[in-house]
Amino acid sequence: MMYLLPVSFPNNNRINPMKTTFSQLMNNLPLHPFQVLAFSICMIVLVADGMDAQLLGIVAPIVIPEFGVDRGTFGIAMSAALVGFGIGSWSGGWLGDRVGRRWSLALAAAVFSLGTVAASLANDVWQMAFWRLLGGVGFGAAYSNAIALAGEWLPERWRSVGVTTISVGTPAGGLVAAALAPTVVDLYGWRGSFVVFGIGTLLLCLLLVIVFLRDSPSFLLARGKTAEAQNSLKRITSQPYDLEPERHATDTAAGSVGVLDRSNLRMNIGISITFTSVAMIAYGILNWTTTMLTARGFSFEQASYAVSIAGLTSIAASIAVGLLIQRYGSKLMVLLISISLFFTLLLLAWKVETLSAMPTDSERMIVVALIGLAAAIFSGGVASNYAIMTHGYPSSCRSAGIGFGIFMGRIGAIASSGLGGWLLDLGEGSALPFFSVLCVGAVLVSTAAFVVDRHVPPAHSK
Repeated sequence: MMYLLPVSFPNNNRINPMKTTFSQLMNNLPLHPFQVLAFSICMIVLVADGMDAQLLGIVAPIVIPEFGVDRGTFGIAMSAALVGFGIGSWSGGWLGDRVGRRWSLALAAAVFSLGTVAASLANDVWQMAFWRLLGGVGFGAAYSNAIALAGEWLPERWRSVGVTTISVGTPAGGLVAAALAPTVVDLYGWRGSFVVFGIGTLLLCLLLVIVFLRDSPSFLLARGKTAEAQNSLKRITSQPYDLEPERHATDTAAGSVGVLDRSNLRMNIGISITFTSVAMIAYGILNWTTTMLTARGFSFEQASYAVSIAGLTSIAASIAVGLLIQRYGSKLMVLLISISLFFTLLLLAWKVETLSAMPTDSERMIVVALIGLAAAIFSGGVASNYAIMTHGYPSSCRSAGIGFGIFMGRIGAIASSGLGGWLLDLGEGSALPFFSVLCVGAVLVSTAAFVVDRHVPPAHSK
């Protein structure tokens, strides 16, 4: 590997800067503390995002009686954030590509934080749904911009691992909220908990993003901001380099392109089908496992335990898949995820269908283990999509590209959230219709392996 070094002239101490792209430069320099800081701040924002996003679900048993509605009606407020997330991920990504990831991330943090605070004023389901919809827009915008910004500050050797790791920020935030919420609710009530969480995340996120974060030179050059790119470059090196704009290996279009440009057609189709399918499976399992298992003889606590195990395996798998993608490439990983998910769901369906009327401890352990395994695999599928999008979309539309993928994923999430119960009812005691749809989704997850033309290459080909 050749290292790009500044050429100095001893007679007059002038420096002749070398011409390179920012990505090439990062690959030839040691990892700088600022790059770690940028990644950490993006991760913190997504953890805060997850805390605010999951808060309503945690306090729902308190809010539902106060509003005087049943759980089905309260689901309107619960699903509003999902709708907002889909809208915000694409629109916020579009904004990030135009005004900058940093300021878009700060604005997103302000929106979801203030939306959380405002939700404390809700007196019925529709008011709560409105504020959760608004907060969801902030949740989605933060996600697409944080992943794009973190990925652009990381060299290729760390990018896939970093992007898949940061994608667990939101579920990790949910775990933090679950740990803190009981104490905060005891002290301030559910309304006070929304104020405490909202103001806390607002101050933390805005301080870190505005004071410490900067847009990457890659993005700034793509927008024609050469002087700002040079100033941003000083965050990781004091040596001068003549930076040139990033050009994707498969992009022949002159200048910047939008996410719906024809050059992104195969990326968009592959990501749309794969992300929608894997999100449908994920939300189908996470949202309906408790209902499905309690109908099969599990206690509520036992069914809830299965969901908590799924959350833990999801986090671990999302990080691990980044390491595997870095070594073997994303094309092979997506294909393996699709195949393994299909057979895991088949086995899980068989075990659920053959459970005893009063499941034994060993039967419950097998079902819980299979749910945990399925969660690990579909979470690896979600993380793989983020790695592919960060690598495959050009810098000029990377935030919007990631937002587009998340938007398509929300379609799958909303579909499974709304239709999962109907499929379970359709079976009249059997979960086969439910699992049949999920298995079809598992097959469709492989679409990206065959359609996407910009996969993360395996290590040996770099």
